[in-house]
Amino acid sequence: MKTDDLVAMLATGIDAVDPRAVEKRFALALAVGLSGAGILMVALLGVRPDLAQVAMTGIFWLKLAFPAAALGATLSVTMNLARPGRSAGAGWLLSAAILAALWIGAGAILIAAPPAMRPHLILGDTWRVCTLCVTVLSLPAFCAVFWALRGLAPTKPHQAGAAAGLLAGAQGLLVYCLHCPEMTLPFWGVWYLLGMLAPAALGALLGRILLRW
Repeated sequence: MKTDDLVAMLATGIDAVDPRAVEKRFALALAVGLSGAGILMVALLGVRPDLAQVAMTGIFWLKLAFPAAALGATLSVTMNLARPGRSAGAGWLLSAAILAALWIGAGAILIAAPPAMRPHLILGDTWRVCTLCVTVLSLPAFCAVFWALRGLAPTKPHQAGAAAGLLAGAQGLLVYCLHCPEMTLPFWGVWYLLGMLAPAALGALLGRILLRW
């Protein structure tokens, strides 16, 4: 076969790659993850009955700001790692900064509180179920984000899997905040974080298997 014929054969049927393919897959994954978490939350837990009243307070929006900021940071990381040869970028540093800000606020509250109140500020009333609830609500997002990654070309499967799990955990936590009655930073800094880290650990393990190509 002549070189010209080979080139012509290889070029036949080639379509241009959509430059927004990564963004579109992750937009769909986010929509599926958040809506799936919402359906699970309503079916299994229900929306907190005083949500309308609590939504008028600043602490409620601060509560939502933590998973929302984590979602944005980990989305940036995951989308970067979805592209071959790309590093995570500044997303991990931003995630660390968000966590540091939360812990600084939580530490200040604990220092100012009477010693007898500190255990309750950390444990709240729902510490036994919080991590499990966040993990369960993150499952739709976990599946959706891994679907998005498998259709792309991550070359660091372990790190991409961890980022995907953390992104899913942030989505599950964001929805869980509409049910959770806990309103103290020390509680969020422990149990909300563990709720996001559980799917991140699972993602790191599964990434080696599901994201290899």
